[in-house]
Amino acid sequence: MGTSSYTLLGDIMKKFFECIGMISLVCVSFFFTEKTARVVKETDEIMVEIKKTAETHINKSIDAIIKDDTIIPGIYGGVVDIGKSYEKMKRVGSYQENLLIYKKITPSVSIEKNFDKYIISGNPKKNMVTLLFLIKDNEDTTKIEKILKQKGVKASFFVDGNWFESHNDKIYEWINNDYTVGNLSYNMDYTNSSFIWMDTIIKRVGNQQVSFCYNENPNKEALKICAINKNYTVRPTTIISNSPLSEVKMNLTSGSIIALPINQTVEKELPVIIEYIKGKGYKIENLYNHLNEAS
Repeated sequence: MGTSSYTLLGDIMKKFFECIGMISLVCVSFFFTEKTARVVKETDEIMVEIKKTAETHINKSIDAIIKDDTIIPGIYGGVVDIGKSYEKMKRVGSYQENLLIYKKITPSVSIEKNFDKYIISGNPKKNMVTLLFLIKDNEDTTKIEKILKQKGVKASFFVDGNWFESHNDKIYEWINNDYTVGNLSYNMDYTNSSFIWMDTIIKRVGNQQVSFCYNENPNKEALKICAINKNYTVRPTTIISNSPLSEVKMNLTSGSIIALPINQTVEKELPVIIEYIKGKGYKIENLYNHLNEAS
C-alpha cells in the first residue's frame, strides 16, 4: 500500500473519530440539558403543589357487587394525572386546583359486559335514584313529561312495542333530551322477533349508547336473549302499584330503581314524590347515568 493510500486512510479515520466525538458531545449535552429541565420541572412551584394535592386526591374504585344472577354497578376511581395537570397549569402560569386532570381507575369487577345479570340497583355511594315509567297501550305521557321538565328531572321510559310503533318521533325526542329509553318488546315477550327491530331503532337510529330490557320476575330465557343482543336487564328495586307516594316513602333507598305505571294517581302524586326524593338528598337521574360506573 502506497504512502498516499495511508494518508487517505488516516484522513478517513480522523474524520470518523471527529464525528464520533461530535455525536458523543451532542448526546452528553442533550442528556444534561434534559436532566436539568427535569430538575427545574420537579422543583417548579406548580409541580410541587400538584404533587402535594395528588397525595390526598385519591379515590379508590368500587367493585360491582355480583350475587347469583344479580349485579349492582361499581364506581370508577380516580387519581391526579400529574403530567397532564402540570402542562395545563403551566400554560396558565399558576397552580389552580380546578384545572387538575384526573385519570380513571376501572373497578376490578365491573358491570361492563356483564349482560347476563339482573341490575337490581344503582350503586348506593352515588346517592342517585331513577324513576322508570312503564308505557303500554295508548297511554299519554304529556303530563308526566311536563312535570319532569318543571322539576328539572331526567327519567327513563320503558316502552311496549305497540306504543313504540306509533310514537317513533317521541322516542327520538326523549333520547335527544337526555331521557333513557328502555325496551319492553311486545308485552314483555323478548322472544318476539320485533324486539331486535326496537333495539336497532333505539341504538342505531336514536343513537342511545346503551340499551335496556326489563323484568319483574326471573326469566332466564328473556335474560339470555337480551344479553346476546348486548342489552342490560333491569329488575326494579320498587314496583309501584296503588299508592305511589306511600310506596316510595316506604321503600326509598340510595340506588333505588322505581318503576311506575302511567295513570292519574301517579300524575297527581309525582310532584310530591320528586320533592320527597330530593328532600332525602338523592339526585334523580336517567337510568344510563344512574348505572354508569364512570360518572
